[in-house]
Amino acid sequence: MDGRGGLHDFRGADLSGGDFTKAWFTQAVLVNVRLIGAIFYRADLYSADLVGADLTGTDLARANLDGAAIRSARLDSADMTKASLLGADASGASFRGTRIMGASLFGVDMRGADLTNAILFQNTFRFTVDDATIMQGLTGTAFGPITAFGGGMSRELAGPELEVWIAERDGHVQVIPPYSMPK
Repeated sequence: MDGRGGLHDFRGADLSGGDFTKAWFTQAVLVNVRLIGAIFYRADLYSADLVGADLTGTDLARANLDGAAIRSARLDSADMTKASLLGADASGASFRGTRIMGASLFGVDMRGADLTNAILFQNTFRFTVDDATIMQGLTGTAFGPITAFGGGMSRELAGPELEVWIAERDGHVQVIPPYSMPK
């Protein structure tokens, strides 16, 4: 591979176990691709189309997923340490058991996503969720706020209010106030 993923359409391929460290997949078409256990450490997946892709157990540490379409993708047990997902569409995606640590999640659509048993650690986020977003077993720390849609309305949640909202959905996340460190 020449590292210029944007020039390629990998639709439906099986690239499981591949090492794509620092590879460039900008605007690549990875629809329904199997990427189980692949390594995308520091890879550039800017605006990649990963709709329906299976990224179970994938290393996405420090990967750039800004503007990526990861709708209905499976990212179960993935490592997303310090990944960037600015403006990504993760609606309906599965993040079961995923480690989302120090990641940037600004403008991410997480409506209908499954965050069951995902682990957060000091993530900076401003994402959108709805009543279909599953947060059971979600743990860790994060900076807020989020926008929650439900009952035909939306509201912004931050601080203790966000902690309570997540707890009502069986998650246990400490929301860190700006410019402070967790105890």
